[in-house]
Amino acid sequence: QVQLVESGGGLVQAGGSLRLSCAASGRMFSSYLMGWFRQAPGKEREFVAAISSGRNTYYTGSVKGRFTISRDNAKNTVFLRMNSLKPEDTAVYYCAAQRSYSDAVYTRGYDYWGQGTQVTVSS
Repeated sequence: QVQLVESGGGLVQAGGSLRLSCAASGRMFSSYLMGWFRQAPGKEREFVAAISSGRNTYYTGSVKGRFTISRDNAKNTVFLRMNSLKPEDTAVYYCAAQRSYSDAVYTRGYDYWGQGTQVTVSS
């Protein structure tokens, strides 16, 4: 079992920035595909971004150009830098890990999930 712990969420004004962090336990972090998802009340959980073990990155169209995913394997940590935030970015953001690269954009592809961190963007 891998534990994932998100941090860095909070309340920001539209146009502001926030950086989320996800710390992972275990020895195999560097081999995992890491992803960020978000879920607003009454909505489906939505793919946001992912980064592979080779540091290939993937983004959903609504955040491309505004969000940046990165990883620090020495610290077992993945980051999501969010710039130019909009009210529609408001959601609980979840970190997730895949033991092998099966599918970056669907929840069913991931093996481990964090508890989530709330991001609220005011208008």
